[in-house]
Amino acid sequence: MPETYTFDQLHTAIQDAMGWEDYHLHEFQMINPSTDSVVNIGVPDEGYIDGILSDKKQKIKDFFSLENQSAQYLYDFGDNWEHTIELEKILPAEEGGYPRCITGKRACPPEDCGGVWGYMELLEVLKDPDHDEYDDMLEWVGEDFDPEYFDAKKIRFRKYR
Repeated sequence: MPETYTFDQLHTAIQDAMGWEDYHLHEFQMINPSTDSVVNIGVPDEGYIDGILSDKKQKIKDFFSLENQSAQYLYDFGDNWEHTIELEKILPAEEGGYPRCITGKRACPPEDCGGVWGYMELLEVLKDPDHDEYDDMLEWVGEDFDPEYFDAKKIRFRKYR
């Protein structure tokens, strides 16, 4: 993705890659290279999160570097989806649109499935057509849901809002 992107644009790209709809709060946590201290970057919300930097105002190039390569990304404070975002390398821009998905593995968990533990339970239920919750879960995720399927070419990134 372009270095000129904000953390909000990075968040939107992650949502698109995961197939999620951005229903919940999110937050990035990483070292601020100018202060050498941990900062939280997300959506400031009085009374809920204090001291968070606005993700719409912070550019990823001001935080990520080859010396400062990773951030923690938390999405949905109830389901608690934790991701490590890593800068692998910096490349010259190429023709074509950005961001772009290069590779991946397995289908993403459905939004609001209850976090890691809820997703594991969903997968167990879907393995057993005799399970009491099988029909409800299958209806919820759709009959075409295959937890092993992934195709990077099918990831579509929306135009940044």
